[in-house]
Amino acid sequence: MPSSVKGLGQTRSPSLHMAPDTCCCSAAALRRRLPVLAWLRDYSLQWLRLDFIAGLSVGLTVIPQALAYAEVAGLPPQYGLYSAFMGCFVYFFLGTSRDVTLGPTAIMSLLVSFYTFREPAYAVLLAFLSGCIQLAMGLLHLGFLLDFISCPVIKGFTSAASITIGFGQIKNLLGLQKIPRQFFLQVYHTFLHIGETRVGDAVLGLASMLLLLVLKCMREHMPPPHPEMPFAVKFSRGLVWTVTTARNALVVSSAALIAYAFEVTGSHPFVLTGEIAEGLPPVRIPPFSVTTDNKTISFSEMVQDMGAGLAVVPLMGLLESIAVAKSFASQNNYRIDANQELLAIGLTNVLGSLVSSYPVTGSFGRTAVNAQTGVCTPAGGLVTGVLVLLSLDYLTSLFSYIPKSALAAVIITAVAPLFDVKIFRSLWRVQRLDLLPLCVTFLLSFWEIQYGILAGSLVSLLILLYSVARPKTQVSEGQIFVLQPASGLHFPAIDALRETITNRALEASPPRSAVLECTHISSIDYTVIAGLGELLEDFQKKGVALAFVGLQVPVLRTLLAADLKGFRYFTTLEEAEKFLQQELGTEPNSIHEGAVPEHRSSLLKSPSGP
Repeated sequence: MPSSVKGLGQTRSPSLHMAPDTCCCSAAALRRRLPVLAWLRDYSLQWLRLDFIAGLSVGLTVIPQALAYAEVAGLPPQYGLYSAFMGCFVYFFLGTSRDVTLGPTAIMSLLVSFYTFREPAYAVLLAFLSGCIQLAMGLLHLGFLLDFISCPVIKGFTSAASITIGFGQIKNLLGLQKIPRQFFLQVYHTFLHIGETRVGDAVLGLASMLLLLVLKCMREHMPPPHPEMPFAVKFSRGLVWTVTTARNALVVSSAALIAYAFEVTGSHPFVLTGEIAEGLPPVRIPPFSVTTDNKTISFSEMVQDMGAGLAVVPLMGLLESIAVAKSFASQNNYRIDANQELLAIGLTNVLGSLVSSYPVTGSFGRTAVNAQTGVCTPAGGLVTGVLVLLSLDYLTSLFSYIPKSALAAVIITAVAPLFDVKIFRSLWRVQRLDLLPLCVTFLLSFWEIQYGILAGSLVSLLILLYSVARPKTQVSEGQIFVLQPASGLHFPAIDALRETITNRALEASPPRSAVLECTHISSIDYTVIAGLGELLEDFQKKGVALAFVGLQVPVLRTLLAADLKGFRYFTTLEEAEKFLQQELGTEPNSIHEGAVPEHRSSLLKSPSGP
C-alpha cells in the first residue's frame, strides 16, 4: 500500500496541515481584540457573586459622583448619568483590566467645562471626536506617544486641577450665587461675597464633608477579615464595610431626605439641584451643528471653538485611564494591553456620544472601590451599568431634592487626594531639575489648562533633548586621552564631542592620541559618522591617532561601511593604549591585529558579533 494512504487522517495535504495553525492564530487574534472570550469560558458562580457585589458598590458610588461631576462640567445633572453607563458595557467586551471602571471623572469634567462653554451639544460632539481620535491611536498603535508626557507634568496638572475643582465647589458648599467660573475671578468673587453665605447650605455641606471623611477613614483602617471571626463580628464588619463603601450614596441620600423634609414644611434653607430630565437618554447621532439665538453654528465652527480641546481631552483621557489600569495591574499581578485599552476608551466615547455622554475615562476612586470589593472580571461593570440605567428610569424625580452643598462635599473629598504633596518632596530629594516642568505645568494650568500641559511637556522635552545633545562623559587624562560617553551618541552631541576631544587632545602641547570608549553607544547616524570622519582627519594632520574601543556590532558595522580613513578599533582599552604607545609611530595607517580586521566582511553581512 502506498505510504500516502496508510491510514485515514495520518497524512494531510500542506494546506490541510496548516489549517489548525491558522485557526489558532485567528482565535488568538480574536481573543486579543475581544478579551471577554479569554475569561468567559472559565466564569464561575463564585466570580458572579464577587462581581455582583463589586458592581453594586461601584454603582452606589458612581450615581452621586456622576450628578456632582456634571456640575463641574457645567452641564445639567442628567448628563453625568448619561456618561456613566456606556463604559460599563463596552469595557465588558474590550477591557483588559478586571478592576478599571470607565465613566465621568473630576479631571475630565473640568476639561469639558473649559472647552465646551457649558453647552451640552459641544460636550457630546467632543465625546464623539475624542473617541474617534482615541480609536485611531489604538488601531495605529500610537499609544507610545503618551510616554512623552512625563510624570512631573501629569502630577503638576492633576494637582492644579484638584485645587481648581475643589475651590470651584466652595460656592456651592456655602450657597453663594453668581460666582464666575474663571479660577482667579472665582477666588476674588468668593472672598468678596463670603458674607452672603447661606447658613443652611454651609452647615449641611460641612457636615456632609466631615461625615464623608470619617467614613473614608473607617474604610481605610478597617481590619482585614479573618476566617475564625465569630458570625456576629463578621456581620458587623460587613455592615460597616457596606456603609463606608457606599458613603457617597449614603450622604447624598440623607441630605436629600433632609432637604425634602424642609421643602414639605415650606422652608427652603438649601440650594437644590432642581429639575432633572426623566427617563433614559434618546439614542441619536451627535450634534454636528447647533442653533442658538436664531444662529446656526456649523460643524467646522464648533471644531474651531473647541480648539486645543480636541488634542488635550483625548490625550488626558488616555493618560488617566491607562495610568489607572497600569497601577492596579501592577498591584494585582496581571498585565494589560495598552493599545487595547485605547480601543476600549475610544469606542466608549464614540458610542457614548450616541446617548448624550460627554468624554469619559478611567476613574481611580471607583476603580479602587472595584478592586477592594474583590471584583474578578469586567462583568462587575454590567451590574454598575444596569444600576445607573435603573436610576435614570425611576429615580430622577427624586434627584431634584439633592442639595448642591452635599454634591460639593462629594466632589471636594474626591479631588483632595489628587493634590500630591509628596511629589514635591520626592523630586527635591531625587531629581531637582524635574521640579521645573512640574512647577511650570502647575502654575500655568491655573491660567489656561492647555498652556500648562503644553509648557510643561515642552520643558520636559527640552530637558530630554539637552541630555541627548550634551551627554555626560567620563574622561581619563594621561599620555593618551580617554573619553567615554556615559550614554548614547546622537547627531546633536557630535559637535560638543569634537570640541571636547580637540581641546583636550589636539590642542595640548604636544598633541596626544585619544581613545573613544564606545561601550554605551548602541547606534549612530550619518551626522555622527561625518563628524567622526572629520575628527579622524584632524588627528592625522596633527600626527596622532584616534582609536575606538568597545564598539557594539551594529555600530561597528556602520563605521566599517562608511570606510573612514584612519579608522582603528580594538576589543579592549588595554589593546588600544598599547598600540597607540608602541606601534603607531611606525605604522600610522595600519590597523592593529587585535582590531579583528579580518572580520570586516562578515560584520557587514551578519548581525551576529565578531
